[in-house]
Amino acid sequence: MSFDRLAWHYRWMEAVLAGGLLQRCRTRWLAEVPTASNVLLVGEGHGRMLEACARTMPQARFTVLDQSAAMLDQARRRWRKIGTHQNITFQQTDLRTWRHTGAPFDLIVSNFFLDCFSPEELPRVIANIGAASAPTASWLVSDFIVPAAGWKRLRAQLVLALAYGFFRVATDISARRIVNPEGFLQQQDFQLQRRERFNHELLQADLWQRLAPKPKTQDAVSLGKPT
Repeated sequence: MSFDRLAWHYRWMEAVLAGGLLQRCRTRWLAEVPTASNVLLVGEGHGRMLEACARTMPQARFTVLDQSAAMLDQARRRWRKIGTHQNITFQQTDLRTWRHTGAPFDLIVSNFFLDCFSPEELPRVIANIGAASAPTASWLVSDFIVPAAGWKRLRAQLVLALAYGFFRVATDISARRIVNPEGFLQQQDFQLQRRERFNHELLQADLWQRLAPKPKTQDAVSLGKPT
């Protein structure tokens, strides 16, 4: 999977096909997490969300991961233009095999990224990110969805069939359809806090929160009787 061939065209393609809708979806819940200090952006692409995060969290440290070297170059160029001095790391990597060994991240950002993976790959990707997340981390997830019924569902199915056909040829993504990530996020102890849908329910913006496990109390522990 590589978006190298689309990197130099992705920005104008997004503007023509979606206007400002995708960026509105990306940033919907950004104001809810302004105090994050160690931020991971995965599959960041051309860097528009990175720019928005940098302006919202001027003191934060950022790690940007993408499998596409050309997309990382686009993000670097945008970063230089906004003139920030934050601590930032750009890393070319495959999230299917990525392992993090540094400080845990308290905010994860994945926009129009999780939909690139097959049902077999997505649990591994989310588990790898979850292993790098702090016990009370937040996760901003924006993606395409398929509504439950009616004309909106038929419309979404048509749009996504065309989109997956194009991206499978252009970028060699493994996914053939949308895979709902909710169960895999819940397996990593994240719980949904906020949700909003856009464009006749074709787009969805979520805020997930990992809740720290409750400490065990004496009442919850089976105590053996002394002999």
